[in-house]
Amino acid sequence: MFIDALGPTGAYRTRNREVIKDTAGNQVAELSIVPPLFVARCVQTQRRTHPLPVADRAAALEKASKLFVDEEIDGLDFEQYVELTSRVSGLPIAVARDGAHAVADGLLAAFDAVRPAQPVGAAFDWREERTRLGSAVWARRGEVFAVHASGNAPGIHGTWPQALALGYRVVVRPSRREPFTAHRLIQALLAAGFRPADVAYLPTDYAGADELIRCADLATVYGGQDVVDKYSHDPTVLVNGPGRSKILVTADHDWRDHLDTIVDSIANLGGMACVNTTAVLIEGDPAPLAQAIGERLATIPPLPNLDERAVLPTVPTEKAHALASFLATKAAGTTAILGADQVVADLGNGHAALRPAVHMLAEPDTDKLNVELAFPCVWVAPWARSDGLAPLRNSLVICALTNDGDLIDDLISDPTIANVYSGHHTTYYQSAAMPHDGYLADFLMRNKGVIRD
Repeated sequence: MFIDALGPTGAYRTRNREVIKDTAGNQVAELSIVPPLFVARCVQTQRRTHPLPVADRAAALEKASKLFVDEEIDGLDFEQYVELTSRVSGLPIAVARDGAHAVADGLLAAFDAVRPAQPVGAAFDWREERTRLGSAVWARRGEVFAVHASGNAPGIHGTWPQALALGYRVVVRPSRREPFTAHRLIQALLAAGFRPADVAYLPTDYAGADELIRCADLATVYGGQDVVDKYSHDPTVLVNGPGRSKILVTADHDWRDHLDTIVDSIANLGGMACVNTTAVLIEGDPAPLAQAIGERLATIPPLPNLDERAVLPTVPTEKAHALASFLATKAAGTTAILGADQVVADLGNGHAALRPAVHMLAEPDTDKLNVELAFPCVWVAPWARSDGLAPLRNSLVICALTNDGDLIDDLISDPTIANVYSGHHTTYYQSAAMPHDGYLADFLMRNKGVIRD
C-alpha cells in the first residue's frame, strides 16, 4: 500500500519513502516523505487561500464524518482501516475502533466543541448586529495551523478539525508510527468539500518538521519530555507532552469503594493514553491498595492485539525487552507487585504483549511518579498532608477521591494541573464540553474590538 502526501495540488508520491511495519515486523505500506521545500511551498499556498464560508465548512465537516466511517477510502473500508491501524500501532483492536469512531464524532461536533471557548460577549462574525454598537469579535490568531501528530491512538485526530471549523487552513504531519488515520481523515474531508489547500497531509523528516513549525502561524506538537523541552518556550506552539495523570485517595475515602475506577483508569485504552493513570497516591498505608491493584491487573490475559478480547498493547519483541529493562532501572528501590521481569509476554512472530506493571514506593518520589510508559504501568505511593501538592503537580488529570473542598481548591488553582476530577470518575473521562488541556480554541483565537455603521 502506498500512502501519498496530499498537498495543495493533490496527491504526491515521492521518491523518498519510508517502510511502515506492523508490530510483528511485517511491511504493510510505503509512506511518501516530502522535503522541507515542499512543506514551505504548501504553507505559502495555504496562507494565500481564503477560508470557505462558515456554512460550507459546517456541511463539509458533517459529511466527512459519515464518509470516514461508511465509505471505502483508498481501497480500505472502515474495518480494514481499523485492523491496519491496530496492527501498526499495537493498540488492541477494540480500542483502535473506538478511537476511530471518536474521530468521526469529533468531526460532527467540531463547531459545538469550539463554542464553549467563545466569550459570551464576542461575536463569531463581524457581520452580527451587535457590532454596530461596538463589541468583541472572536478572530483567528493566524491563517495556517500545523499539527505534528502522535501515533498513540486514532482519537487525537478528533480535535484538530476544530481549527477547520474556525477557518484555519490545516497541515498535518502524521506520525510514522501510525499514518493511516490522518490519511483517511483528510481524504474524507477533501471528498466532503474541503479544497486541497484547506487541509494537507505532509509526512516529512525532522528537517521538514522544523520547517513546518517555522512556516505555519501556529502549531501543536505531541511527544515526550524532549518535545516539551524543545517547544515549551515558543508561544506559537501548543505542546502536548506526557500526561502523568494521577489518582489521590485521602483518608476520608475507602479505596475499596473505588478499586474498579482505579484499575479501569490504569488499563483502559491499552494504558497507552496520556489520560491513563500513571500514579496512585493514598493517605495512609499504600500496601493493601497496591496489592489489590496488582491482583486485578494480573488477571488480564496477553493476547494478539487483533483479538477482540485484547486489552494490552503489543510491540516488537526487541522493543518490549528494552521497555522492561528501562522500567527495571527506573523502579530500583521500589517494591515490585508486578515487576518489570514479567512485563514481556512473547506472542511469537516477532511481537509481544506488554503485561501490566505495579510498583510501590516508600515515599512520594516525584521522579518515579512521573515515569509514564505506553502500557498499564502504575506507581503506588503514600501521601501525607505535609507532602502538599508537590507529588501531584505537572499532571494532565488529577482525580481526587476526597471530601476536602480546600484540597480541591488548591488543585484547581495549581497552574501545572490541567484537569481536576472530584469523586468517582476515571482519569480518561472526556466530553465535548470539557477541555482536554484547555480548549484548542483558547490557543487559536483572540478577541478584537469592532464597531461599524
